[in-house]
Amino acid sequence: MEEMMEETEKPADPRPKRRSCEAESFRLHIVTWNVATADPPDDVNLLLHLNSPKSADLYVIGLQEVYSGPLRFVSDMVFDDPWTHKFMSIFAPRKYVKVSSMRMQGLLLLFFSKMKHIPFIRDIQATYTRTGVFGYWGNKGGVSIRLSFYGHMLCFLNCHLTAHMKYATERVDEFEYIMDMQTFNCKKAPRIVDHRLVFWFGDLNFRIQDHGMHFVRSCINNQTYNLLWRNDQLIMMKKKEQLLQEFEEGPLDFQPTYKFDLNSDTYDSSGKKRKPAWTDRILWRIRPISPPPEKEDENNIGLDVKKVKHLEEDEEYPLKVKQDLYISNMEYGISDHKPVVSIFMLELTKMYEVSLVHLQAEGDWSADIDAMVLYTPLQPFPSSAWDWIGLYKVGFSSVSDYITYTWVKDNEVAFNEEVMQVFVSKEEIPVRGGQCVLCYYSNTLQCIIGISKEFKVLESQVAIEEGLLPERINGLDKITGRKDF
Repeated sequence: MEEMMEETEKPADPRPKRRSCEAESFRLHIVTWNVATADPPDDVNLLLHLNSPKSADLYVIGLQEVYSGPLRFVSDMVFDDPWTHKFMSIFAPRKYVKVSSMRMQGLLLLFFSKMKHIPFIRDIQATYTRTGVFGYWGNKGGVSIRLSFYGHMLCFLNCHLTAHMKYATERVDEFEYIMDMQTFNCKKAPRIVDHRLVFWFGDLNFRIQDHGMHFVRSCINNQTYNLLWRNDQLIMMKKKEQLLQEFEEGPLDFQPTYKFDLNSDTYDSSGKKRKPAWTDRILWRIRPISPPPEKEDENNIGLDVKKVKHLEEDEEYPLKVKQDLYISNMEYGISDHKPVVSIFMLELTKMYEVSLVHLQAEGDWSADIDAMVLYTPLQPFPSSAWDWIGLYKVGFSSVSDYITYTWVKDNEVAFNEEVMQVFVSKEEIPVRGGQCVLCYYSNTLQCIIGISKEFKVLESQVAIEEGLLPERINGLDKITGRKDF
């Protein structure tokens, strides 16, 4: 976005620019891992491929059996759980932001994005469905996050289904129940199946049936995994369940991920000697292309209109999915499950390329003078008295990780017809300074709809000259607890 023009000049054209007709590719990294109540390991670089020359645009992490003892679960409701904290601390310095999360007892789902995509991620909602103990207990079930990414409706569903060999049918029933029960306040995609693209993953608990232990382990040792596929319960169930047939999965060219002795690559050596299985899976579903309605039917006119809109969207804004990687990470031994990773390339045509709001820091910023923010609405959006603009350190971890904020309407002054000026008190600006960005948060849309370019908040000259410690002249610096602020 170009710098804001001077007061005497005409502001940037607020009308949306025409979208580019060219498709762009985005890298999506998905992790699923039953962590068996363990705390995160010190090093998760291999899990996240942080040293790869190709960085992901989006990270989605689904965990099962996160420790949820009474004391820990209560503390996790107030503070971030150890797993969320671990990932946020790793991603933030790399300019990834936690967009959303959902926790249901041991189930945890996290969604991270590169900062540059944040203003184009909207319609964010998260929900959960319990299936454990007659549907009242959350040790089993599903948690989901849905959102629009450059206008394309995506949904991510993390499940932990019922265990044991004999309950394959029950697992399918649970999955279909979760799909039916989860609804969203969105006309365009009120149910999971309405989304353009769905990713389903987790500890799905499907087993390898009929084959004996010796044959299974022999196939694993010889890496002839394909000999086991026909007896994998999920593959078997897909042959007779229509909903499952709509989901795709890459080949299981990695050894089964369950069940291992802790801190080893040895399959269960206990007295139970459970048979290895691919319990941990990642699948995806592109919304099927519906044939156009043949003739008008008063009873189905609403459904027909929806089909037509889906067809028009599919043609004008194509979306393709390509799986580049589907593996397990044998390096981790804190759980009896090994984590599974999949990398996808999403090739899509953006439905919009301009953020809803353009933000700019006016002049120099420091704790010695009051500051101003300039913002320009670039497209219509439902503004609210509860909208606010936050000041964030470059490398912030989530929407709530602001240094300070100001209410837009309370501190707004008209600059001209289209450019607005918002006041920020010097008392709210950090003394030590640093690289920052401004973010406009829409309360109605429940997301950030504009991010400024990076700018430098200068150190307070008053503090330097008087030799005062930050906490003595500005309580904010003490509250944030940041060494560089």
